[in-house]
Amino acid sequence: MTISTQKGTIRNPVLPGFNPDPCIVRAKDTYYIAVSSFEWLPGVRVYASKDLAVWEHCTDVLTDQVDLRGNPKNCSIWAPQLSYHDGLFYLIYTDVKSTKRPFKDVHNYLITAPSIHGPWSEPVYLNSSGFDPSLYHDEDGRKWLLNEIWDYRIPEGNKSSGIVIQQYDPQQQKLVGKPFKLFDGTDLKKTEAPHIYKHQGYYYLITAEGGTGSGHAVTVARSRSLMGPYEVDPRNPMLTSRDNPELPLQCAGHGSLIQTPQGEWYMAHLCTRPVEGQYALLGRETALQQVYWDEEGWLRLTAGGNSPQMEVPRPKGITPAEAKMAAERSLFEDTFDGPELAKAWNTLRIPADPSWCSLSERPGYLRLHSGESPQSLFHHHIVAVRQADIHFRAETSLEFEPASYLQMAGLMLYLNDENYLYAYVTQDEEQGKVIRLMRCAEDAFTVIPDMIPVNAGETVRLAVEVHGIRGRFYGRFSPGQDWVPLFEEQDIRFLCGGFTGNFVGIAVHDMQSFGGSYADFSHFRYTGIEA
Repeated sequence: MTISTQKGTIRNPVLPGFNPDPCIVRAKDTYYIAVSSFEWLPGVRVYASKDLAVWEHCTDVLTDQVDLRGNPKNCSIWAPQLSYHDGLFYLIYTDVKSTKRPFKDVHNYLITAPSIHGPWSEPVYLNSSGFDPSLYHDEDGRKWLLNEIWDYRIPEGNKSSGIVIQQYDPQQQKLVGKPFKLFDGTDLKKTEAPHIYKHQGYYYLITAEGGTGSGHAVTVARSRSLMGPYEVDPRNPMLTSRDNPELPLQCAGHGSLIQTPQGEWYMAHLCTRPVEGQYALLGRETALQQVYWDEEGWLRLTAGGNSPQMEVPRPKGITPAEAKMAAERSLFEDTFDGPELAKAWNTLRIPADPSWCSLSERPGYLRLHSGESPQSLFHHHIVAVRQADIHFRAETSLEFEPASYLQMAGLMLYLNDENYLYAYVTQDEEQGKVIRLMRCAEDAFTVIPDMIPVNAGETVRLAVEVHGIRGRFYGRFSPGQDWVPLFEEQDIRFLCGGFTGNFVGIAVHDMQSFGGSYADFSHFRYTGIEA
């Protein structure tokens, strides 16, 4: 859910938490935004809206089409591009296998579906020359693939050397002809995320430049011919936060456009809201800006300048009766009494297969069978949800009887395999069943010496409460007991950075016997709270 809005405005970010690289499209009377999912499955989360202000999680596209096992952190599914043409949805995405310099192993695919809910076709492999692919449907019926091109020969720094274009033949389901260098980029460098739009006789090429950090920006160029040459907006960049570190929305870039039925234009773009001005714990989020074409045919913010705004006007044609209010704070709860996992859940690199993630083995509970270690890139058995609020609380209840210190189950704050906090139930040779805390911060691993004894056979209730850069775990060992703090308060600034955002979830691990133990979880609740 989004944060609160006034009835006449859209309040940013419209997609809080880890929702980066947005691609917006309109199909009939519904708007959709597809975002990157990286190593989390299901892949390519899609949100839907009728008014651009209130967005709901609609579907996730990639389930069994991809194999992400072994992919390093910050790799896997990058920058999906969603388009709708002649009654068909087209989704282009990159599966990144490695980013180890000087190379990038990136494979681009296309799938189609008659409905946003599928069924989706089998993936068609396109190319591997660069990431951020995009499909342009030209007025003459031809289709063109664009992507950033990666040049490993460049000795230092930026290796994104521009944008290439190549024709795609839907009958043959392959690229035809030769790739053509369309755009070299500007002095902002790191040119990526291309999209083409045709407006009033011009082809407009919109790209992201400046990297995905504080220098991120949207660049606009245009040409009378699809193949160029492209003239860069003389006031470039069109959108950025790079010149004002005090703006509440930082890292603005990676834009895509939509036109409403009433003729208004909006741009979806990536942004962050750094806690204390530095720590993007929620990851890269999605915002909307209202834009227009000026008298010279260049794209401008209706608010003026090129800085992202926290509030923008809603589109015309939405009556007060139709206008909805978004939730002020996020709320998610699962009591595991349905036939399937709630769609808000995510897993790491592998789908939530019933062989390890079962709602049927013990009705009313989620039984998680143990996977490999918390740092596994193959079988990390965790289910988690995005942190969508700067301040939040998450609670769960589990039954688990470990036989060894090598077996553990509990509640995690997880950024990636090098950065996480884990309050877990395990076995100690001297004290028996205990609760412990492990911390991995920038790949520096620590097990906190303190241990909290737990009676054998006892249900354990765990909670974590986060306020900005501070987090603390809590426990409760009988239904009537108050929650008691566990361990010391933790500085969680290390749970930010990279391309993803912080997740909170439940997990089971066993380094003694793979799949040899399990835990039963009776509920999970995440709620945004006041500071």
